[in-house]
Amino acid sequence: MADQKKKKILIVEDEEILSEMYQDSFAREGFEVVTAATGQEAVDVAKAEKPDFVLLDMILPSEDGIYFLKEKRKDPEIRSIPVVAFSAYDHPDTKKETLELGVQDYLLKTSYTPHQIINKVKKYVLQ
Repeated sequence: MADQKKKKILIVEDEEILSEMYQDSFAREGFEVVTAATGQEAVDVAKAEKPDFVLLDMILPSEDGIYFLKEKRKDPEIRSIPVVAFSAYDHPDTKKETLELGVQDYLLKTSYTPHQIINKVKKYVLQ
């Protein structure tokens, strides 16, 4: 990446194989990567690591992506971190709620390759 400082991305994904695949893909593109597997863990990691961006799965065990977005919105430390939601769940109400909670985009996992998701994220991170 052209930036001297690596951009840090928080990947929130509970499926280990997908999490590892996205970690590897983003690391190869020059990102520093941190991960979480639940909404609460994502809140904790976001507060501790202050990522430049969050790639958020919506369907998570215990606290889901909506939980993370609501908690993020309440916390001035992490409120301004941009988020792209990505999910296999395509429900109009969920999509509407995530957009109302401030996500930059809502991507269906089945509609994008990992490379396309990385390119979408780069668009937001490198603005």
